[in-house]
Amino acid sequence: MNAPCAIQHPRVSPENLGDPATFQRLLAQEKVPVPAFLKPAPAAGLGDADLAVDRYFSADFHRREMAGMWPRVWQFVGRDEAIPNAGDHLVYDIGDRSVIVMRGEDGVVRGFGNSCLHRGIALRPEGGHVEQLRCPFHGFTWDLAGAMKSLPCSWDFKHLEPARQDLPQVRVETWAGFIFINFDKDAEPLQSWLGVMPAHFADYGLDRATTLLHVRKRIPCNWKLAQEAFFESFHVRATHPHIMTFTDDVDSQYDVFSDNVARCITPMSIASPNLSGVTEAEVMRDCIAASGRMSDANGAAHQLPAGMTAREYIGEMNREAYAAASGVDLSQATLAELQDAILYSAFPNFQIWAGYCGNIVYRAIPDGQNPESCIYDVMVLGRHKAGEVRPAAPAVHWLSDDEPFSSAPELGALGPVLDQDMRNLPHMTRGLKASLTGVVTLASYQELRIRAHHHTLDKYLAD
Repeated sequence: MNAPCAIQHPRVSPENLGDPATFQRLLAQEKVPVPAFLKPAPAAGLGDADLAVDRYFSADFHRREMAGMWPRVWQFVGRDEAIPNAGDHLVYDIGDRSVIVMRGEDGVVRGFGNSCLHRGIALRPEGGHVEQLRCPFHGFTWDLAGAMKSLPCSWDFKHLEPARQDLPQVRVETWAGFIFINFDKDAEPLQSWLGVMPAHFADYGLDRATTLLHVRKRIPCNWKLAQEAFFESFHVRATHPHIMTFTDDVDSQYDVFSDNVARCITPMSIASPNLSGVTEAEVMRDCIAASGRMSDANGAAHQLPAGMTAREYIGEMNREAYAAASGVDLSQATLAELQDAILYSAFPNFQIWAGYCGNIVYRAIPDGQNPESCIYDVMVLGRHKAGEVRPAAPAVHWLSDDEPFSSAPELGALGPVLDQDMRNLPHMTRGLKASLTGVVTLASYQELRIRAHHHTLDKYLAD
């Protein structure tokens, strides 16, 4: 595991730092055509109102979310390669609801309510593989398409209509190998819900994506706090100082495209304005060693050629490695798409890094009915070559409550960074409860995604 790089450079006074136009200036230096979607989105116009602190711990607010929002939104359940064969399934729990997402004999993925139609016992305690769905209490069974297969003592159930004994289903739709469910039969299609994302990700080969790792952990905070920890980058100075040598944190670009979709772009392989005196060689070394998502992790093995910037070197390193892994010519890829932190979010709780490889996926799910706990997932996607069989997804690595993310070796340098974020979250809950103002005050620009998230949430709660 890569150890965080020690900061040995003078820090600059932070009060007047930050230039959202920096990323566009970097795009102007690209030697290949720049996709139009990397340009800034129009101003969102969401205002500067404060947020009430009880959104993050109130049991009543949690109940309102469970009643007014979660039953009506598209929710990311898992990756297609996690259930490749008939009978493979995932169990997705949200509040008191539970859904079995299963691949049928016909290859179709369906979502069944995880409840026996007889006495209501959960049909599956967790994901896995079955030949049929069988009630563990009395043995009622359904086939992989949810049709009633066997009804014990059927003579005693003459009052039932056979056609109504199939398992009820929720909507299931997919995008780029991601499986989503929605409890609302009248919800707009997933592709429409995702807005600009399918078009923005069209060239990134997600049809050949494969899960490289999947780590899950219970976090003692509200699900929104866990989500919002990755909604802005200007916390890097205080929370992740060791990545400032290669992360241009306060110069990030923030975009809101719709009620559902927003984005943050943080330039990488560029030293933070918070530091002075960082050399290009140090930027290159530290980015390779400590970013956690470049094509190599041994910074000491690389030497920056004279006259070349760290951004150019790492971009070309990634271009070569990603092209070899995917079997795709990436000569048209921008340096930005090969290395920058281009992080999209789809309401309410799906986040994915754009680019040609190393796509990190985040998801926070409420932990049952506890407003001060959530289940947090981190995945990383790679690529396989066209024509090759997609590798099986790795098993989910469930960390215990007292295990840090850095104890998962597959996360590499990402583990310590995640731990730094997670250490803040319990203290945020404590501080929010202790607030004497009763409100959270947000930055107008750098915390735009947080404001947009609550703006959309309020629309559901107002109905």
